[in-house]
Amino acid sequence: MNAPSAVHVGLTSEKGRELFSYLPSYYETSRVMQADMQSKGNEMDLLYQALGETLDQFFVRTATWGLDFWEQELGIETDRLKPMEQRRAVVESKLRGAGKFSGRLVANVAEAYAGGKVDITFQPEAWSFTVSFVDTMGIPPNIDDLKRAIDELKPAHMAVEYEYRYLIWDYLDNKQITWDELDTASLTWNELEVWA
Repeated sequence: MNAPSAVHVGLTSEKGRELFSYLPSYYETSRVMQADMQSKGNEMDLLYQALGETLDQFFVRTATWGLDFWEQELGIETDRLKPMEQRRAVVESKLRGAGKFSGRLVANVAEAYAGGKVDITFQPEAWSFTVSFVDTMGIPPNIDDLKRAIDELKPAHMAVEYEYRYLIWDYLDNKQITWDELDTASLTWNELEVWA
């Protein structure tokens, strides 16, 4: 079997070129065979693209149109107005949230939403625990979804508190950032609070 020659370089279909490479060399100059392999290759390209796209739907982190099915299966209300990443975080946390209630379970769920490290501290005397966002500055954009997920996980008798991280003046002092440098950044107060 010969390697593909320069004659069928005119084929634009990837699968068409592959199909053409399996043919005997005397077809290399045949425009009929080139057209045939191009049309069959186009169809195979579309098929492989559809197969790849379908395979993506089996994994939460790559799902697009398949998120609807994930949400339906897990009993999550579908909100197509939310960004895809937030919807994926809700599904992922619901999948992580199965099992016996523990700090690790809450952390797994919270980290799926926050996209960063989360610390959980229990206050048994107060029947409560605190979720502290370590890597996330400010309030995570989908905090309401996170609160709902944790409410589903936690025992009814336990209270939960959320601790957010903001920029403090000591941080700026330690970094030796001047007012002029802050001024040139032209940040609003809200942007400055979560600036790192």
